[in-house]
Amino acid sequence: MLSELFPFQIAIDTTTLAGTTLWSLALYLGFFPVGEWVADRLMQWFNFAERSLYTSQKEFDRTRRGREAQNAFYASLFSIVPFLLVGGLFEYGVEIGLGRSWAVSVGTIACISGGVYELGRRDGASRE
Repeated sequence: MLSELFPFQIAIDTTTLAGTTLWSLALYLGFFPVGEWVADRLMQWFNFAERSLYTSQKEFDRTRRGREAQNAFYASLFSIVPFLLVGGLFEYGVEIGLGRSWAVSVGTIACISGGVYELGRRDGASRE
């Protein structure tokens, strides 16, 4: 399907893609407060930028709930991008250091470790 859309060949290496997404998920789980902070800052910026598009305060207030919900969705979607970039760097480092066959395995271990850490962090926060 992609070969019909583009006049050139796109080579997607599935091992690299899987390793990058696993490392990104592991980093997102391990640094979840950072992800929330990034999403919050993006949402504030989206709301501020969209406010400048309205000249009428009445029209701005009328459509506020829908726009803020849409901006929250976009902010949560775009907050993944830094984790994808850093996950790609981690995957590349593991691939260079340990070899291609270890990239997905170590990413899986990191993902499980990040999930366990996040569960423990939330449990510790709920007990306080």
